[in-house]
Order: sequence, then C-alpha cells, then structure tokens
Amino acid sequence: MDKRRIGSLEVSVVGLGCNNFGWRLDADGTKKVVDAALDAGINFFDTADIYGTGQSEEYLGRALGRRRSEVVLATKFGMKMDDQRKGAKPSYLRQALEDSLSRLGTDHVDLYQLHTPDSEVPIADTLGALDELVKAGKVREIGCSNFSADQLREAEAAVGPGAARFVSVQNEYSLFHREPEREVLAACEQLGLAFIPFFPLASGILTGKYRKGRPRPEGTRIKPGSRFEKLLTEENLDRIEKLVAFAESRDHTLLDLAFAWLLAHPPVASVIAGAMSPEQVRTNAGAAGWRLSAEEIVEIDRIVPGLA
Repeated sequence: MDKRRIGSLEVSVVGLGCNNFGWRLDADGTKKVVDAALDAGINFFDTADIYGTGQSEEYLGRALGRRRSEVVLATKFGMKMDDQRKGAKPSYLRQALEDSLSRLGTDHVDLYQLHTPDSEVPIADTLGALDELVKAGKVREIGCSNFSADQLREAEAAVGPGAARFVSVQNEYSLFHREPEREVLAACEQLGLAFIPFFPLASGILTGKYRKGRPRPEGTRIKPGSRFEKLLTEENLDRIEKLVAFAESRDHTLLDLAFAWLLAHPPVASVIAGAMSPEQVRTNAGAAGWRLSAEEIVEIDRIVPGLA
C-alpha cells in the first residue's frame, strides 16, 4: 500500500480508526481486526483515550503485542473522560499521556493529538508541554483534531524556535461533509500540515447500503433524527445513485470512490475508517488503489457540489 507523510512519520494511505474497540468489539474481535489490518498493509492505527473509556487503547495495545514496532500509533487526549480528566492543561496532558502509554503497553506514541480545542488554556501552554514530551522521547510528533483554520494559524504562531509544532489536523471530511474546503484544507497547504479525515464514509452512507427505493438495512448505526440520518434526503439518495453508477462504470464501488476522492486532495495523508470485521478491513484497504483523474474529480463535484 502507498504511504504518505505526517511530519516525520510514514503512514499507509488507508488507516484504521479504533473507535469501535472496547465497546462494540471485545478483545478477541479487536485482535482479529488488527491482524487483518496489518496483513492488508495498514500501518496507521488511530485511537483515543476516550474510546471505550480507555479500553480501545488497552485492547489495541494487547492486539499489537510484539508487532508494535511495525505500526504508526496515534492517540488523542483532551475530551472529557470524567470531571477530573479533561482538557489541555499541561499538568493533565502529561498524566493523560502516561495513562495512554500504560494502556497501550508502549513507551512512546508516534502521533499524540489534542482531540478538541480548549478555550480555557492558552495554546502556547499546551504546545510547551507537548514539546517537553517530544524532547523526552515519549512522543514523536504532535497533532490536533477539530481545529478551525484560525486555530491552526494561532497554534503555528505560538510555536517557539526549535519547538515541536502540530504536523497534522484530524477533522471530519467526506463527499457529504465538505466543511474543510472552506478554509482548513488551504491552511494545511499553507502551513505544511497533513490532513486526516474522519467519518470518511459518512457513518456508512457512502458504503452503498442506503439506496433509493430500498428498505433501510437492519442493524445500522444511524439513529433517527441524527445528523447522518438527516443526510438521507431524496436529493442525496439521488446523488448516491449517480455516484454508484459513476463508480460501477469504472469497475469500482461507492466505498472505493469515497476513499479515492479523499486521497485525491493533496493535504490528505491517510483516510481512517473503523471496521467491525476482518472483511471490512480488507475492503477498506482495497479502496486505496484507485487514482482519480482531474476530469473524474470534476465530474464527481458536479454530482455532489463542494463548498470551495
């Protein structure tokens, strides 16, 4: 599988989102998914302390075992674990990292990400503490998530000479969520940041299981009244039919198209998607081989207009 860079890290262009581990998948199910990902050439594993209230990290670390050295391991901190464990204060983030290292069973994290901005803590304070962790060898690179373009620029301006800086931002991005096209993708190019899209399949909408004139599949995660459920309008279902036809005319699936379209954007380093089974992992990994032409991208944007 092709690789791209996140700072000094080389990551597979398809990564594994580990948010299912610890609540939708038990330890045995996690191990099967992790093994399938490694066998498929995926080396980028993205988790967070909050996933499964710590169990995602625990199960992932256990599943990797001796193969830890083969992967680029990313985790996050900052979202509320409980009333004491939350935010981006230096004292807390140091403890949050130690807790993550213990759960993951490793002595360092390759990419340590601030999961969400903390308006109560100056970003310079957070960056200073993260720089200490990089210099101590406990973190290789640092990144952020759910940041606006202005917040990215503020963080860049707060970095001292020779200090660690954010090398990536992880925000939601898909054919049906184009918000990063307003400013964030351009900021990534200006600042030299890698962009990591989450929810690349719009919570399953871009897998092809929701089709016009067909009953909703049983056991789907989209809840009535949720943001994703509201995307299933007649207009969007028409767009899905057109996207499916576009992909199938080129011997690909809608899921292939969702991944390929994201990877056609230069700042995107790796598309991370969760998986509940080895089969899903292999399907996601197989989507990495389709490279869209400029003409094909224009045609796709006619079907699903962007915001740029």
